[in-house]
Amino acid sequence: MSALNKDLNVVVLMGGWSSEREVSLMSGKGVANALRERGWANVTEVDMDRNVAQVLAGIRPDVVFNALHGHPGEDGSVQGMLDLMQIPYTHSGLSTSAIAIDKELTKLLLVPAGVRMPQGTMVRSETLYERDPIPRPYVLKPVNEGSSVGVAIIHEGGNHGSPIGRGTPGPWNDFDELLAEPFIRGRELTVAVLGDEALCVTELKPKADFYDFAAKYTDGLTEHVCPAEVPADIAQAMLDMALTAHRALGCKGASRSDFRWDDEQGEEGLYLLEVNTQPGMTPLSLVPEQAKQRGISYGELVERIIAEALQ
Repeated sequence: MSALNKDLNVVVLMGGWSSEREVSLMSGKGVANALRERGWANVTEVDMDRNVAQVLAGIRPDVVFNALHGHPGEDGSVQGMLDLMQIPYTHSGLSTSAIAIDKELTKLLLVPAGVRMPQGTMVRSETLYERDPIPRPYVLKPVNEGSSVGVAIIHEGGNHGSPIGRGTPGPWNDFDELLAEPFIRGRELTVAVLGDEALCVTELKPKADFYDFAAKYTDGLTEHVCPAEVPADIAQAMLDMALTAHRALGCKGASRSDFRWDDEQGEEGLYLLEVNTQPGMTPLSLVPEQAKQRGISYGELVERIIAEALQ
């Protein structure tokens, strides 16, 4: 990586109004503090509101570090605004972001590229009160949310009812349409890609039975095993799939691919679930953890992401 000009005017864009606002604020604070600690002289933290374009026009940044999660910072909306304003920004561009936030569009691109993903079907939430869309156990998730927001696992004999009962808490109360996928038993794993290199594999062991939003961002609710204790061929398969996904989608900066592995089926039991184009940068986040495993400090990770944005 060539030397960066640490006098550049950097805006760290964070917060916003998505369901992942608080996580984004933690990511942004971490990034801004790291830059200042490494001698960057002009770092401005911006908590995004509806006047963000006017705010950025007043600051006139040389580069924006996009620390937003969810809508509209991860779906191409902010990326399009920054493109129009001709401001360089970190992570993936408009088209990549718009595709990757949509789980069905992601499948349409990645499955033909050789990435194994669960088969799914879109269902109207109202129909869930009449019948199951696919055999139990299955997973219901919003098609375009991240960080396991709105995900529910429907088990045989579970407390959701059969069919799902009206008034039962779940994503069907918040979204008109959901993606139904077969539940893949086994282990939760993830791979970060930085630039054009897959870093390593982490296994996530939630203390509850599901790696949900709370488990991801509450200290002590999930054990991270990094590097994961999996066979070498399985680890390599995940590294390859994550890098293939990163390249096929056209990701920039850092991305993170999440997997389920049914360890009774070998490599045939390995499925990529989704690709995160705006992975978390909080103290609990997986990308900084994997970077550290590869000898890359948090501050260097931030600078590498900025360097790619300025290329």
